[in-house]
Amino acid sequence: MIDLHCHILPALDDGALDLADSVAMAREAERDGIAVVCATPHIRSDHDVRIEELPLRVAELQRELDERGIGVRVVQGGEVSQLAVGALSAEHLRAVSLDEGGWILLEPAPGALADELTAVIEQLAARGARTILAHPERHADADFERRLRVLAARGCLLQWTADFIVQRDAGDPDDYVLRLAREGLVHLLCSDAHSSHGGRPLRLSAGYERLREVCPPERVDWIAHEAPAAILRGEPVAPSW
Repeated sequence: MIDLHCHILPALDDGALDLADSVAMAREAERDGIAVVCATPHIRSDHDVRIEELPLRVAELQRELDERGIGVRVVQGGEVSQLAVGALSAEHLRAVSLDEGGWILLEPAPGALADELTAVIEQLAARGARTILAHPERHADADFERRLRVLAARGCLLQWTADFIVQRDAGDPDDYVLRLAREGLVHLLCSDAHSSHGGRPLRLSAGYERLREVCPPERVDWIAHEAPAAILRGEPVAPSW
């Protein structure tokens, strides 16, 4: 499996506290069968993440994992705030795309999804970038479903947090998130893990098992394997359902 959204780099944003925490997170990923973790530190004004330092930081963590025999590959990326996109140079935009393949993990501005978000996604497309929307579950409001459908129609992939999906009740016919999954509006899962000391776990498998309770197996396989691998290769990705 591939985790496309994780704050595993040590002492950088609000993620891993130190190298030991990063190593513990990688061990957690390995136990769950995750082979690749995208390091996606926050790219926004309240975190002093220097994009030009990311290759070195990723390489340092990878060297530590290799020396400890941990079978997890860390690749470069970023969680880019909707409000930060306009200030990024072409070079920096490429550097924070997932494994530098051109897919941007976009963090919406706080509050409900709005027209400004759609405009940013269109701006990214004009700059040659494709977009993955991070944790839409945090932005639900009365117009939520319509907004999601508009974004999906523009080629934006919707990435939900695995731990959030796990907490849904597959036996509840009124669970709106699992209904959205059945209707094809769950495109990717991620851990969005920040630390081994608490919060969301660096695990994906339980989220996929929950999806298997409500979605066709071939769709879950696409969400779990085909789509993330294509994203890291920098290929166009579109749901086939």
